[in-house]
Amino acid sequence: MRFTHTRYVSCVLALAACTMATAQQDQPTTSLPYTPSLNIAAMDPGAEPCVNLYQYACGGWIKNNPIPDNQSHWSTYAKAYVDNQRYLWGILAEDAADTPTRNANQKLIGDYFAACMSTERIDEQGLSPMDHELSIIAGLDDKSKLGEVLGKLIQATDSTAFFLGVGSEQDALDSSIMIGGVDAGGLGLPDRDYYLDASADKLATRIAYLSHVTAMFGLLGQTPDQAKQSADVVMRIETDLARASLTVVERRDPHKVYHRQTLQELQVQWPAIDWAVLFQLAGLNPAPWLNVSQPQFLTEAQALITRESLDDLKTYLRWGLLNTRAALLSRPFRDQDFAFFGTVLRGVKEQKPRWQTCVTQVDDQLGEALGREFVERNFPPEVRADAQRMSLQIQQAMAERINQLSWMSPETRAQAQQKLEKMRDKVGYPDKWRDYSPIRVSRDDYFGNVTRATGFELKRQMSRIGKPVDRDEWGMTPATVNAYYNPSMNDINFPAAVLMPPLYDPKMDAAPNYGNTGGTIGHELVHGFDDEGRQFDGDGNLRDWWTEQDAASFEQGAKCIRDQYASYRVIDEIFINAELTAGEDIADFGGLILAWQAWKLETAGQDLPVVDNLTPDQRFFVGFAQWACANERPESLRVSAATDPHSPPMYRINGVVVNMPQFATAFHCAADAPMVKPAADICRIW
Repeated sequence: MRFTHTRYVSCVLALAACTMATAQQDQPTTSLPYTPSLNIAAMDPGAEPCVNLYQYACGGWIKNNPIPDNQSHWSTYAKAYVDNQRYLWGILAEDAADTPTRNANQKLIGDYFAACMSTERIDEQGLSPMDHELSIIAGLDDKSKLGEVLGKLIQATDSTAFFLGVGSEQDALDSSIMIGGVDAGGLGLPDRDYYLDASADKLATRIAYLSHVTAMFGLLGQTPDQAKQSADVVMRIETDLARASLTVVERRDPHKVYHRQTLQELQVQWPAIDWAVLFQLAGLNPAPWLNVSQPQFLTEAQALITRESLDDLKTYLRWGLLNTRAALLSRPFRDQDFAFFGTVLRGVKEQKPRWQTCVTQVDDQLGEALGREFVERNFPPEVRADAQRMSLQIQQAMAERINQLSWMSPETRAQAQQKLEKMRDKVGYPDKWRDYSPIRVSRDDYFGNVTRATGFELKRQMSRIGKPVDRDEWGMTPATVNAYYNPSMNDINFPAAVLMPPLYDPKMDAAPNYGNTGGTIGHELVHGFDDEGRQFDGDGNLRDWWTEQDAASFEQGAKCIRDQYASYRVIDEIFINAELTAGEDIADFGGLILAWQAWKLETAGQDLPVVDNLTPDQRFFVGFAQWACANERPESLRVSAATDPHSPPMYRINGVVVNMPQFATAFHCAADAPMVKPAADICRIW
């Protein structure tokens, strides 16, 4: 996405630690700050747009916005996210006041926030909130009962930390129904290659991770020798699981993560786990079939469970529990968790303020309740209407481009138009708000609140299995500064918070709004036709609707984009993994072309003025570039290069416009300028 709720969802950006600058006053606010969608102060007037558009549009911003100590990176989106969080803090601080005037929704989110903010109470409890789950693991006295223990742990945590994860999903071959799913899990590091890559950087990370796991077992009460032995067990088991896991690139192929299995087939192939008991406890109905995303992984898990001792399996389960719950426990656990995952992995120097953790947690677990408050206070209906109109214009632009494609046959063109016609755009917020009333929230039981809210969501997800898909459901909350496309739903989704300054600005002229928000809308739409999304039809079914020749023509265009982005250096000797980023790169490129076409339609016949010494065409491209202004720590860049399907911000701008002759014309670039490709080398798909 220019971001995932389901396996295949694609977003605008990865939300990796989008949090608050410490330089700002640490107080809640009752209004959002205003930053224009085209910010002249963010520009670098000494830079040449034909040499580096990103530096020209963002150089001033990059210079004047150093990364806060509690951040792995800082960007236009991150700042908008944090400004939005500060506003949500104002709402929650108000709702946390224990007054009789609060309605049920305000009481729910206010009491949850109050409990999260009560760090003295959390610190007093130490490890005790986890006693129940630890006793479940301690009670495992025979491997035959592993399925029961896994079911109970998943029921309590809804985590993939214990070998695997279970849930509900749309059937890839019949998107009208929900089925159960079993996914691979069990890794504490960001990706399989962190265990297997022989580079010095990955080796250093593994050594630091081993020390972190050792320290955490020490906090659990083990002696130094015991803790070291436990950490060795965890590393051995996780490394074995990593070898059997698909790579991040392989997981982008929807055919590689779809394997229908019945309960009986599961039990025959992988009998080390009592699947019927696990599913019963987790609330998953396996009938008539479910999807096993990575069968080879389960084969390794089967072998591992068979060969490992019962004590070592219990050690691994304790680590999974501790790793997934550490941030909810007392300060020593939180500090050690941050020391590795924040400082070692991402280079972050200090933890974010507690209010920010709690705002994020409310949004994660009670997001539509908080989103309802947000929308009622801060999202006027005219903004929703404007965004819907812009979205329709961009869909019309896509329809025109499909008709004009010389490489596409009439048969495939008809299917593409049918998919486009069936695509739904969801703007702002859901038409029906989720009911959280079954969740019991206590002002003095933060850990219990999280556990009960987790159980509520797991039960809600599982209850959908075997039922028709609710196509009105959202995968992001209204207060999320992001957007996404879901190929199984064939819908594009734009939460209210992404339709505010500096991303969408009602006070600004159309040019930067179409460059920024129009580009975002186009980006999400093109995800329906990128290298992953094109494999799904208009109903969201995984189905090949392409002729062989058209598929080859598409692949030729996709290869051009992959080859271009593979030449870009991220940091040190690390280059973009263009096989991983291809979908986002295609969406960036195609999305801006659609936004340009829609903007030209919107302003046809108008005499547009020069503003701030920028022509309207130049304002379009600067507005586009400024959504991506960013700084990122070296440590974070290395993690992103290995795991993030999005290219670094600079290349998401420069890599797009070098393929657009309209950019070169707008800035009067010479034919040999760095930001101009020869016509024969321009990448073209949509």
